[in-house]
Amino acid sequence: MKLAQIQMRVQPDKAENLRHAEALLTSVRGADMAVLPEMFCCPYDNGCFRAYGETEGGAAYRMLSRAAAENGLWVVGGSIPELDGDRVYNTSYVFAPDGRCAARHRKMHLFDIDVAGGQRFRESDTLTAGSDVTVFDTPWGKMGLCICFDLRFQELARLMTLEGAQVLLVPAAFNMTTGPAHWELLFRQRAVDGQLFTVGVSPARDETASYVAWGHSIVCDPWGTVLRQCGAGEEAAVTELDLARVSAIRGQLPILSARRTDIYEIRKK
Repeated sequence: MKLAQIQMRVQPDKAENLRHAEALLTSVRGADMAVLPEMFCCPYDNGCFRAYGETEGGAAYRMLSRAAAENGLWVVGGSIPELDGDRVYNTSYVFAPDGRCAARHRKMHLFDIDVAGGQRFRESDTLTAGSDVTVFDTPWGKMGLCICFDLRFQELARLMTLEGAQVLLVPAAFNMTTGPAHWELLFRQRAVDGQLFTVGVSPARDETASYVAWGHSIVCDPWGTVLRQCGAGEEAAVTELDLARVSAIRGQLPILSARRTDIYEIRKK
């Protein structure tokens, strides 16, 4: 399958972000699936999440559905601030080529960090955590979906793997502290742990933003090989994923089948 990563620059104007994202999705017509970055229509800032947010079915949701249908494309809509009553979620919607919503993931692990001499951020000041493990069906097989900080939790990645995921799709906005240290490391690590493809899609870097994204959208194969890594700027990159590699690697190096479930177990509650 041909997978497009849309590493777009996020502007302060929500309507312009939606127009630009739709144009970029159109530009990769011919791909099978396209993935947008975390908070693609909203600056990554606690002061913006509620103001830019929308209920399910809002402007961003409709644009993503339309772009999927008009381009015959599976669209993973990065993430947007979703309003539900008095709560705000960091939510990713997936749309099939007929425009229907095929999956929804609400970020489960909120990004509350304070690195000495580096990045500080508290998503929990504004956002509410989701509680669902998200795996969805496609013509190429099952895919898992999580958002940014979720990737750091091996338990969640393993649950998605055990539910049949062959690809982990991760809209993510690592920063200039965590990006250089952990971005490539984590995507390669999760690929090796689950013997699957990992796909990270970041916003493009904007040095003038209050939160500066690392960029470097990445694709790793089940052996942990980096198939593609973008630079820091805006880019639409298309990579061919040979999903037969998943079963081949799992057969050659039987990690999943060799687990000692008589001694330990990871299970969804």
